[in-house]
Amino acid sequence: MKRLYILMCCAMAVMLSACMGSKKMSSAGQGGEVIGVGGGRPFSEPVPYGMTLVKRGFLKMGLEKQDSLWGKKMPVKEISVDGFWMDETEVSNSKYKQFVQWVRDSILRTRLADPAYGGDESYMITEDKEGNAVTPHLNWKKQLPRKPNEDEQRAIESLYTYNPVTGEKMLDASQMNYRYEIYDYTAAALRRNRLNPAERNLNTDITVNPDEVVMISKDTAYIDDEGRIVRETINRQLTGPWDFLNTYIVNIYPDTTCWVNDFKNADNEIYLRNYFSNPTYNDYPVVGVTWEQANAFCAWRTEYLLKGLGPQARYVQRYRLPTEAEWEYAARGKDGTEFPWNEVDTKSESGCFYANFKPEKGNYVEDGNLITSRVGSYGANSHGLFDMAGNVAEWTSTVYTEAGVTAMNDLNPQLEYNAAKEDPYRLKKKSVRGGSWKDPESFIRSAWRSWEYQNQPRSYVGFRCVRSLASSSNATKKQQKRYKR
Repeated sequence: MKRLYILMCCAMAVMLSACMGSKKMSSAGQGGEVIGVGGGRPFSEPVPYGMTLVKRGFLKMGLEKQDSLWGKKMPVKEISVDGFWMDETEVSNSKYKQFVQWVRDSILRTRLADPAYGGDESYMITEDKEGNAVTPHLNWKKQLPRKPNEDEQRAIESLYTYNPVTGEKMLDASQMNYRYEIYDYTAAALRRNRLNPAERNLNTDITVNPDEVVMISKDTAYIDDEGRIVRETINRQLTGPWDFLNTYIVNIYPDTTCWVNDFKNADNEIYLRNYFSNPTYNDYPVVGVTWEQANAFCAWRTEYLLKGLGPQARYVQRYRLPTEAEWEYAARGKDGTEFPWNEVDTKSESGCFYANFKPEKGNYVEDGNLITSRVGSYGANSHGLFDMAGNVAEWTSTVYTEAGVTAMNDLNPQLEYNAAKEDPYRLKKKSVRGGSWKDPESFIRSAWRSWEYQNQPRSYVGFRCVRSLASSSNATKKQQKRYKR
């Protein structure tokens, strides 16, 4: 039996080698033959904290059966996606609070370096170790004052306001603005946007106009004299590679009033005052966050990561929201099931529910929860992902259209549109997936599509981040073994 097992393993290895087209490489490069050059040590991508690896695969995206409740037909398309890292759980209040506190501390450091508040220049780095001028940036190694002097106290107090009724000291949410920049590599790569006119059309039968004017759109933002964020989409002539750098300023504090505004004629003031601020809810999914705020969190999380990685940081991909296709592929699990679990029913034989949703009309508590539940309270799917159905619905990076998957490519599909401020609202719809604590069974299926406006916060919409692999998911065997340990 042992000999038979060894022979079978050898045969499988030979078959795999043949399928992959393996070829023995010569170790000697004599006689002027090209043998390639070494590229240095291969980059070993660190396993992201709190994320799980979703390996590349294939999916029939959409609903194959007509929805029995709403009679809504959804198109089906066979698609393939590359591997990616995905947050095991939805982003919690605790993690989002870290973002808010970082923004608060960055603003405070900037003010402490301002002459109007004492002008302590040690909070700002303007030179490198050799004394050469660098772009001014915050010195995070400089500790904030424990016993502030008068000027420092004024800087600290400038970030807070007071409750007009109780006098309670509160962080001034209106000041929590995060500025970040995103380079649009896709737009820069398009042939129509090449700086050299001869490269814009590869058809040599067409005469190239060297004086052709190429117009591009870029996003920019600034703070006006009244302290308000002004966002603009500029149409301008292409002049250089920096024209593809987009600037955003986003107020990142969650809208805690969403609990009142989402439910008319209901007494939800307790959540308005407690859900984000009370430590009791630290491990619950953050809500009241718009699509724009979720993107800002991804940009900050990337910035936070890159500062600690050193020279090889250039290989690491950015944190981002998942595409609609990635989200559905991850939610269905390795077997492509209708729900993140393998059963057709929403609860086990013992009567335990597999997710936090609304099982009956008006009966929110039948599954054990009234509103959201702690992230990871229910079992994970076969990819190791929690709450891919229910709890809170989740933002994706994909623009919502009725055509859906039929308008997408079948390889790493994505539909993206960065709506300008002046665009009509119908162009600001973003795909939302997974259903929430307030939704019925039909809405928590992995294929169900919904949408929300990109600037609309909801008490039932949150998000999780993904990160593309630094290399193909087929070339990370050592990385996967390390992850499994």
